[in-house]
This record gives sequence, C-alpha cells and structure tokens, in this order.
Amino acid sequence: MTAVARDDGTIRRYGAMVLRIAAVAALYYAGARIGLLQELVRGQVTPLWPPTGIALACLLLLGPGIWPGVALGALAVNAPIGPSPLAVVAIVAGNTLAPLCSFLLLKRAGFRISLNRLRDALALVFLGALLGMLISATVGTAVLVLAGALPSGGFWPAWSVWWTGDAMGVLVITPLLLALRGARVPREIHLYRWLEAAVLLLGTAAVTLVATRSIASLLFLVFPFLIWAALRFQLAGAAPCSFIVSVLAINATAEDIGPFSGNSLLTQMVTLQAFNGTTALTALLLSAIIAERNNTRRQIERVCAELAEVVVRLTPDETLRPWPSQRDDEEPPDGRG
Repeated sequence: MTAVARDDGTIRRYGAMVLRIAAVAALYYAGARIGLLQELVRGQVTPLWPPTGIALACLLLLGPGIWPGVALGALAVNAPIGPSPLAVVAIVAGNTLAPLCSFLLLKRAGFRISLNRLRDALALVFLGALLGMLISATVGTAVLVLAGALPSGGFWPAWSVWWTGDAMGVLVITPLLLALRGARVPREIHLYRWLEAAVLLLGTAAVTLVATRSIASLLFLVFPFLIWAALRFQLAGAAPCSFIVSVLAINATAEDIGPFSGNSLLTQMVTLQAFNGTTALTALLLSAIIAERNNTRRQIERVCAELAEVVVRLTPDETLRPWPSQRDDEEPPDGRG
C-alpha cells in the first residue's frame, strides 16, 4: 500500500508539472500573438514582446522547472515565421535562455516578488529587463543576419527593436502579473477609493493618448499620473498605469505618429525605450519606496506596542504617561496652571 501511495503521489506531482508547463506554453503563445500585431521588422520583431514578461513572471512564481513551457511556446510562435529550422532552434534557445538568465540574476540578487523594496525594483529593471534581454536580442538578430533574412546593415536597427520589445515586456508585463497575483479585494473600502482608482486609470489613458498623438512635446504630462498611482496605490496602481502608458506609446510609434514620428527606426526605438524605461522606472521605484516606508512604519509601530506591553508587565503599579513627558516646572500647552 505504501508503494502504491508513493506511486500515486509521484504521478500527481508529475501530472501537475505537465499541466503547469502546458499552461505556460499557452500563455506564452497567446502573448506572442498579441505582440506580433505591432511587428516592425520581418514580421517577428516588435517593440513590445509580452512573452518575455510572461515567462519571467512564471519562472518567479512557479520556479525554474517550467522552462520547457517557455521553450515550447517560443517554438510554436517562431516555427511558422522563422527563416529555417536551424534558425528557429537558435531563436527558441535565445528566447528561453533570456528569461531564465534574468530569473537566475534576480534570485542571486535576493529579489522578492512582492516588489516592496527599492532594491527589488532596481533589480527587475537593470538585471531582469535591460541586462537579461541582451541574450535574446543578440542571438535572434544574429541568427536572422546569418540566415540571410536581414542584411548585415540592418543588424543594429533590428537589434534595437528586439531588445526594446523584450526589455519592455519585462518592465511592463512582469510587474503587472506580479501585482495581479498578490491583489486582494479589501473587505472594507470606501466608495471614493474605487472612484479614485477609476479616475486614475481613465485619466492616465486620456492624457497618454493626447501626449503620444500630438506633434507637441507633451510626454511629460503622464508623470503626474504615475506618481499619483505609486503614492496612493503602490504597485497595484503603478503597474497598470505604466502598462497603459507603454502600450499607447508603442502603438503611436508603430503608426509613426506623434512625437515618435519622422525619424529612423533606430532613433524611434532609442526614444521609445528611453521614454518607456523612464515611466516604468518612475512607477516601480516610487511604488517600492512608498511600500518600503509603509513596511518600516508598521514595524516601528509593532515594536513600540511590544515595548509598551513589556513595560506594563514589569511595572504593573505604575501609570504610563504620554510621550514626550512633561516636566513638573513646565506649564501645560494651553497655559493653564
């Protein structure tokens, strides 16, 4: 009986792992189909590649054992559009290694998925997005050039789009998924709080639409909304607002309108990456700073309460005076003796 029970437990464990891998592959594929709607280079390089953010979030939440799901999803996406079978294998390898390396870098840095510390936000931006995604961009673009799908002179423009898309997938999608994973509907919340959240999201969308589709330089108008989101709602508000801003900015770039128009592809990608990176950095860092401050305040309050209980136990006959205490020779604040 013990052996049968052990075998049943093993089957269930492996069955659950297979289901997780299949789910990750399906999410990766769905995110890729959405990302390809904004392709800019050869039908497969986009300025926002959601699968990288999905893959990294899944690795952080489910562990490195689900990497075959990332590989299967990348294979399903690239097989129909790749220049050759060998090139597809190389691209899939790069797309799998990039989020896996980002995951390992974040784990080495002590990353917490709650994103409630400044160091977590910095690690996600610089290690998870900017550094880790160099692998997929470099491998993928080099493969396209070697396969003859791109001219050698088109390496850097294609590389910039690939790296921008993968990095923005991490900066925009991963925080959003991590925020959704930890989201809880408060039991007691005033109606004005829901109204504030709705106004914040709608205002962010409206201002971003105006800023990204106007020939005037109005992109700075989005930052007050990102600051508002981070101060009032931390990651739960900053992540959706950053997502809205990035998606609308990428859409304007793909349509070649607004402040991103009239430039070469490389210049557009540099400008877009700078803008989206700045907005994501502002939202993530500020929300992490506020969350860290709130955690510190709660810890101080808890320690003070514990100290007060200890003092009461040690001196049960003493009456505790409010702090700061008033000396006998001082007059009360209202001047009455």
